[in-house]
Amino acid sequence: MTNLPSHSLRVNDLPQNRPTRFALTPDAAMMAAIATELGLTGLRKLSFRGEIVAEGRRDWRMTARLGATVVQNCVLTLVPVTTRIDENVERRFLAEMPPAPEGEEMEMPEDDTIEPLGPEIDPARVMIEALALALPLYPRAEGATMGEASFTEPGKTALTDADAKPFAGLAALRAKLTEDD
Repeated sequence: MTNLPSHSLRVNDLPQNRPTRFALTPDAAMMAAIATELGLTGLRKLSFRGEIVAEGRRDWRMTARLGATVVQNCVLTLVPVTTRIDENVERRFLAEMPPAPEGEEMEMPEDDTIEPLGPEIDPARVMIEALALALPLYPRAEGATMGEASFTEPGKTALTDADAKPFAGLAALRAKLTEDD
């Protein structure tokens, strides 16, 4: 997330006994920068509202509501597809992260809301990250379907999807043999 404005809050300045509320509604220039960063063709009505509260003596919890209207290209037709996103977002900023399991392989933690606590908490960074995670991976225009394409040399029979699934043919043969018995 390069060159995007920060709305960092210093952890030392956050009150321990009451929530710190925030409301981000980026202007057109910032929304254009976020759209470019996320590879969107358009971004409208972006808002991120919530609060940060102390959780224990050293940890913090952010709860917020993300709202956005995004425009992406259809993966099949490249026609613009508009999607409304409304999601609850939660992050826990921990002063001491749980120990990582020993061994060569690292697994994703079950709790994907936790992050290490640094000197600042940036709601704008969390907003952009939450928006990126909420985007449809394969947006499709209404009625867009994937047809069957076949490519082959002239004079030869093209390989179809059914030909590419040999076990489907074996299952049909097995079913026929079972019927004959």
